[in-house]
Amino acid sequence: MAYIETEPTAGEPPVRLGLVGSGWMGAFHAESIARHIPGATLAAIADPALEAASALAARLGVAKVTADAADLLADPAIDGVVIASPARFHAELIAQAARAGKHVFCEKPAGLALPELDAALAEVESAGVVFQIGFNRRYAEDFAAAKADIAAGVVGRPQLLRSLTRDPGTGSIPQAGRTPAWTIFLETLIHDFDTLNWFNEGAEPVEIHALADALVEPAFKAAGFLDTAVVTIRYGNGALAVAEASFSALYGYDIRGEVFGSRGMVQAGRATETAARRYTVEGLSAATPRLNIGLFREAYIGELADFAATIRSRREGAAAPAGTAAPGPEDARRALRMALACIESVQQGTPVRLDRLPAGKGA
Repeated sequence: MAYIETEPTAGEPPVRLGLVGSGWMGAFHAESIARHIPGATLAAIADPALEAASALAARLGVAKVTADAADLLADPAIDGVVIASPARFHAELIAQAARAGKHVFCEKPAGLALPELDAALAEVESAGVVFQIGFNRRYAEDFAAAKADIAAGVVGRPQLLRSLTRDPGTGSIPQAGRTPAWTIFLETLIHDFDTLNWFNEGAEPVEIHALADALVEPAFKAAGFLDTAVVTIRYGNGALAVAEASFSALYGYDIRGEVFGSRGMVQAGRATETAARRYTVEGLSAATPRLNIGLFREAYIGELADFAATIRSRREGAAAPAGTAAPGPEDARRALRMALACIESVQQGTPVRLDRLPAGKGA
């Protein structure tokens, strides 16, 4: 895996984490912390949907449940917070957690606009707390192996890059009336942007051109809910990249990455659950993943294990664990900046220079 599994020293107190948001992703993170991360414990859950949060807490043996995140953040016994609330609350929750002296893990995106994210990250810097964003592909075994090859020079100088996300079926589409506009960029392709930036590390994206439409459910186009997109990206080192997304992969989750360079190519991801294949009278077939928590189960656990290990290192006055793939503040900001450029590109129908958007440190 792409994280360092560190066991706590005998007698060492566990890293106590609080969870904000107990929906689909929050509930999975809660189970990961409570059952799969040595040296970490889930100390509290906060969610306005108190009944669901209480049921989750009872199942996992969590003693503290509250409807108000401020109650969780005021608890001096909690070391860090995992934010899995709706995206519109992320930036403010990051800022509140940092001001309370809590280390922060936040699901993507870390904010919906650069000014609010910059304000939150300023609080993180001022407080000196750990900040990690949930770009889980860095912790998937095949993506980590591809990254290692790229870093070792196996592909030479990157020239063409590709990342794609195809969500299975149309299960999310009927919710489009309640789903924020531009989700395809802010919450889906933002993963691909981080993957491409990570694969092409050291090079900054300089220009983006996005095409998007509602090809699956045209009725939702007017509300800004687009279900199909292709993005081209030009990097400062000359490399060209393509990111694409669809919300209608009827065959299952399909998430892949590729880097082609001057000396060769590496690929990561596949559309099947395993390498097993069935050869029958009906032809060739294979099982495919249908849930994100199935496809990236170990990666989701790995990113939280990294978060807990980093907190433990801070508590002991040691350096962060070597070999961590943890994406930090600038990774969160860079990916959001690209997503916002995509929105502008679609609205204007033209490519967008990234230097027209507010720059941040190293961005």
